[in-house]
Amino acid sequence: MDTNSILQFSRPSPDTLALLFAGDWKLANKPPLIEDVRKQIDAEPKIQRITFNAKEVRNWDSSLLIFLTNVMDICTKNKIQVDKENLPHGVQRLLNLASPQHQRKGVSRTITHKSFFVMVADATFDFIRSSAEILSFIGEAFLAFMKFLRGKANFRRSDFVTIVQDTGAQSLPIVSLISMLVGLILAFVGAIQLKMFGAQLYVADVVGIGMVRVMGAIMTGIIMAGRTGAAFAAQLGTMQVNEEIDALRTLGISPMEFLVLPRMLALVIMMPLLCLYADFMGILGGFIVGVGMLNLGVTEYYHQTASAVTMTYLWIGLFHSAVFGVLVALSGCLRGMQCGRSASEVGYATTSAVVTSIVSIIVATAIITFGCQLLGI
Repeated sequence: MDTNSILQFSRPSPDTLALLFAGDWKLANKPPLIEDVRKQIDAEPKIQRITFNAKEVRNWDSSLLIFLTNVMDICTKNKIQVDKENLPHGVQRLLNLASPQHQRKGVSRTITHKSFFVMVADATFDFIRSSAEILSFIGEAFLAFMKFLRGKANFRRSDFVTIVQDTGAQSLPIVSLISMLVGLILAFVGAIQLKMFGAQLYVADVVGIGMVRVMGAIMTGIIMAGRTGAAFAAQLGTMQVNEEIDALRTLGISPMEFLVLPRMLALVIMMPLLCLYADFMGILGGFIVGVGMLNLGVTEYYHQTASAVTMTYLWIGLFHSAVFGVLVALSGCLRGMQCGRSASEVGYATTSAVVTSIVSIIVATAIITFGCQLLGI
């Protein structure tokens, strides 16, 4: 019994070419050449239709499917009609699934060229839609916070403690490194100019005021945006993909109270504490430069810093950090809740959360600085 892959040709009518399959169409067997089919079509330009007959096929696997797919590609290029009725039912189903006409909508990426006005209109509508979603999210977060003040918020205290630990104690190493380096940089930059006037002592003023008033809060906010805000977006985005958030809603549990509120509270509480620590590490970095490289005395540097840094500057910095904590938490949770249902959407939500947080921090810094200037503080 012949177990090879057999292909034969016949001409039921002048415009029809019939392909007869027999034997075992397996990958282990060497299939016929597709060039044989192409030669038959090229030799008879009148062929308008190709039919298949696979009744004599005993066993088949992807070898038959690959051959048929290549034949159908040739027919498509030559505008020849294909009749698949005499193929096994399983083969027909697999060929239909592989055909472009039966692909799921959105799988194939189509490139469309839009006019300038269409792009402007789309961007405008997207901005209006996203602004409405942001305002709605902020409103829901505010209502959840008011319920917390009344003692009616529904979230687990153990989750809150875990988030506090993650956003606080576990952030200290990176905050320490970045803040000390920023203090060193401020001291170096200030020393370059102040040495020209023999006023190296005022490096302590530059580092102390710069770190306590704004730089400590900004650097802490950016660190938390990249570390914690991205983590919030990834966590909530993954829950969105796994339909865990939908399950909470089905159980009558508000995701805003159960997921967003503890994250927002934890970050608002820990940001001022991290800001104080960042201020200390930044001043320590300036102290290393002042004492180690500018030959300033330890006591001298300390008293100069103490006289330059006032409680007003400290409170301004802490206010910055509290605002940044709210912005980072809201940005991360917002992008996580807006996440789609795929792994790529989780990555996009994480990236968007970091970008939104950093932009919000810069804008908030400008607004607060302008307000302090108007108030004369």
